Parts: sequence; structure tokens; C-alpha cells
Amino acid sequence: MDRLNRHIQRYLDTVYSLRGAAIEHLEWRVNPRSGHVAARLRFWDNSLLEFSETVEFTGIMIRKALYTFHYQDAGERLILRYDNAPHHPEISTFPHHKHVGEHIEPSEAPDLSFVLREIERILAAK
Repeated sequence: MDRLNRHIQRYLDTVYSLRGAAIEHLEWRVNPRSGHVAARLRFWDNSLLEFSETVEFTGIMIRKALYTFHYQDAGERLILRYDNAPHHPEISTFPHHKHVGEHIEPSEAPDLSFVLREIERILAAK
């Protein structure tokens, strides 16, 4: 459980340390076999990141069982979303993939810090 606590705590620390974003929602739970964290983060331009990640501890490693990182603009139009919903078997990284607007791209499972760096680049271009 200690490894799960550290994993979830890393996400919480990342969320709490954000500048230029308001935490609209944050929840987490950890039990001996799994952990879950979910949040809504509103950025200075009124864009929104909603994310949810559930991880499982296999006894050896932590595995991402289910995740989604959904980022949209102030008009609620999708900018990007990473997820592992098994609905694009044609993608080489199935079930992991990335939505960029209407397009689907191969992608490995990102972590929150990776997604936030991508959002920072998008915001910096404005």
C-alpha cells in the first residue's frame, strides 16, 4: 500500500503546486490493492482539464487500470484527450490512444505531469 500511497500523493502534490489553475474538484482514495485520483482544474484562460486515474498494485508494480485526461477550451471544445478506453483497436498502442480534436493518434499512457507540460505549451502559445 505504501507504493500506492506514494503514487497518489505524487499526483496530489502536482495538483496542489499548480500555478495559474484553480482546483474545482479533487478526490482520491487508496486501499491495499488500488488507488484512484480525479480532478477538475480550471486554467487562467477558462480552459479545463478533467482527469481520472485508477491504478492497481500487482504486488510487483503499479499498473494503470483506467485513465482519462480530457482537456477542453473555454467553449467546451476538445483540445486533447488521452485515455485507454478499448474503442480504437486499429491504433498500434491499443488500448492507449490520444484524441487531438477529431483525430486519433497512438500514444503511451501518460502521467499527469506529462499532460500538464503539454497544456503549458498550448497556453504559452496564446
